[in-house]
Amino acid sequence: MAPSAPSPDAGGPGTTVGILARPNAPNAISAARDAAVWLQERATPMVIETETARNAGLGGHRTASRAELPGVADVLLVLGGDGTLLSVAHPVARLAPDTLILGVNCGSLGFLTEITRPEMYDALDSVLAGRAGIDERLTVRARVQRGGRQIADRTVLNDVVIGRSAESGIIDVTITLRERLVTSCRADGVVLATPTGSTGYNLAAGGPIVHPTVDALTVTPIAPHTLANRPVVIPAGEQVTLEPKLTGSHVDAFGSFDGQLSVALEDGDRVVVERSTRPLRLVSAESRDYFTVLRQKLKWGER
Repeated sequence: MAPSAPSPDAGGPGTTVGILARPNAPNAISAARDAAVWLQERATPMVIETETARNAGLGGHRTASRAELPGVADVLLVLGGDGTLLSVAHPVARLAPDTLILGVNCGSLGFLTEITRPEMYDALDSVLAGRAGIDERLTVRARVQRGGRQIADRTVLNDVVIGRSAESGIIDVTITLRERLVTSCRADGVVLATPTGSTGYNLAAGGPIVHPTVDALTVTPIAPHTLANRPVVIPAGEQVTLEPKLTGSHVDAFGSFDGQLSVALEDGDRVVVERSTRPLRLVSAESRDYFTVLRQKLKWGER
């Protein structure tokens, strides 16, 4: 993966821009309204997510549902925060992985939505001119297997989390790499993160920050019962299986996928994670690199 490299198909004449804003976020709704005016003045084809169009008073434009939007747009302008961008990662990856995602931060903290609101027009202009820098981000496919059935199948950009419920005691999770035992840990749960997700729950749980170009995943226990359980970095190309042991009346857990889908787990369930066939394509900020974003967001070097 080569981040921030201009792509020959990163836009150009005839590019259709899809607009999606975080609901109930005035800054994001206002940005959607402004973006629609800017695009209309340039006769750029656009399609607006149905709820965004209703919230922003843009009902006169072509609309599509959140699930359908990636299939009818070449570029998705995602207005909000990281959660808003993560909400489109699965449909984009499954329906139209070549679709570019231009995330604009309309809140405060945001590692994925690194482009600021004042930079939105310049970023759109670079996309439409075909000179935008593109970050290709590793995604994984996560499946929940129960007996001989598959009860969930999700494409994940950030992380897969196995966690105990609020009423549960500590849980045991066995981790295998291509059917070879890595470890079994007693903890509140386990975070399996991509490099993109390494600055999320993984970081909060004490895991390492991994540069987006590194072809690896991190496995980080959440509040482990023993200090011997440490985060580990593993190859991204290997199939990983997480299996919680959920015996007893006060032990239950869930699987969370990018914080967008939660599945109640049962004893014997297996969460199988492997690299997706295609990366997700994010428009990168022209004014800062990855380490600049980290310094700004994490306040590195400040005293």
